[in-house]
Amino acid sequence: VQLVESGGGLVQAGGSLRLSCAVSGITINLNVMGWYRQAPGKQRELVATIPRGGGIIDYADSVKGRFTISRDLAKNTVYLQMNSLKPEDTAVYYCNVRGYVVNYWGQGTQVTVSS
Repeated sequence: VQLVESGGGLVQAGGSLRLSCAVSGITINLNVMGWYRQAPGKQRELVATIPRGGGIIDYADSVKGRFTISRDLAKNTVYLQMNSLKPEDTAVYYCNVRGYVVNYWGQGTQVTVSS
C-alpha cells in the first residue's frame, strides 16, 4: 500500500492550495479516507475525513467552510481543496487510509502560509 501526497507549498494568507493523495494497493471506497496535519510542537490533528462508501464528511471546526475533501474513485485519489488559507494552517499535511484492520499514512506534504 502506498499513499503519495502532493500539492503542498508556500502561499500567502488568503490564497488556495489543492493537495492530492494518490493511493495504490488498496481501494479508497472501502476505507475511511482522511487528511490530518501536524504543526511544529503540536500533536497531529484531524482535518477532514470521508467514511467508507461516501456519506457524511467530518471537518475540524477550524477548517469548516474553507477546506473541502473529495475523492476520485476512478483515480483512487483523495483531494483536499484549501481556500482562504491562514498562517495557522501551516503544517505538514498527511493522508490516511483506515479500515477494519489497516491504517496507513503518507509521507506528508508541507504547507506554509505566510502573513
